[in-house]
Amino acid sequence: QVQLVESGGGLVQAGGSLRLSCAASGRTFSSYLMGWFRQAPGKEREFVAAISWSGGNTYYVDSVKGRFTISRDNAKSTLYLQMNSLKPEDTAVYYCAASNGATTWRTSENEYDYWGQGTQVTVSS
Repeated sequence: QVQLVESGGGLVQAGGSLRLSCAASGRTFSSYLMGWFRQAPGKEREFVAAISWSGGNTYYVDSVKGRFTISRDNAKSTLYLQMNSLKPEDTAVYYCAASNGATTWRTSENEYDYWGQGTQVTVSS
């Protein structure tokens, strides 16, 4: 089992940047495919980005490509999401998640085994 704790959310103006972190504890962090999801008010939770065990491969939803960067530091058991050029439509609660045994990209929330509690990101216009 792995425990996940997000941090780094906040209020930012459109065009600004934020860096989210997700600290993991428990079982070996490097054995998990990691992902970021977000849930805006009144909407379903949606996939944002994922990163392979080694960090060498990444995958993004089209709406954040070129603006967001997912990365991980396995020595520190930490996942990151650098968010640049933020837009009001990026406003949501952001969650990190861990998927065990993944051999392909996983973009559905029911494919992830462990979740953090979420961190609020609010982008003002």
